[in-house]
Amino acid sequence: MKKFTTLISCVIPLHVEDIDTDQIIPSRFLKEVKREELGKNLFKDWRYNNDGSLNKYFILNNRNFSGKILLTGRNFGCGSSREHAVWSILDYGFKVVISSYFADIFKENALNNGLLTVEVSNNFLQKLFFLIEKKPKTKIKVDLLNQKIFIQSTEEFEEFYIHPYRKKCFINGYDDIDFLVSIKKEIEIFEKKICFQQ
Repeated sequence: MKKFTTLISCVIPLHVEDIDTDQIIPSRFLKEVKREELGKNLFKDWRYNNDGSLNKYFILNNRNFSGKILLTGRNFGCGSSREHAVWSILDYGFKVVISSYFADIFKENALNNGLLTVEVSNNFLQKLFFLIEKKPKTKIKVDLLNQKIFIQSTEEFEEFYIHPYRKKCFINGYDDIDFLVSIKKEIEIFEKKICFQQ
């Protein structure tokens, strides 16, 4: 995983609720084994028309919007467990997804793979949608260290929760194995203590 502390970026607003993993990455692409090739199929059935042409009405094809932050409606990532969904979002270039609620399995998959999920109140979410859809160049600051998300132009912010373990992993760029290696000495001391007691 890459280290993550702060991100300032424009936002792509996908104002849709209950987006499931099959919409994020259709099941026909689950045979792909290279993560770096999945971004091209992110929201494939929404990005393209049946004849293969670009769907000019889909937000990812709107050149007015860009950025490393995806803003989505409530219950993002519902449906079947699909790690490919997270990989496709990361490979497309997103580093953060903001919603008012994430499906549990998707959220765990995201955090395990270095995609930060930021859960905000519905009021703040709707405020972000309104502002960004009106002013596409609006920048958002995600401050993981202080667990706050800011609207740069107004300095409005909201705090968000992340489990302390996950926060430590993001800040240090650890996956689960890296974390265990980082506390190797503590583990060895604990093992010696247990053996001595026995």
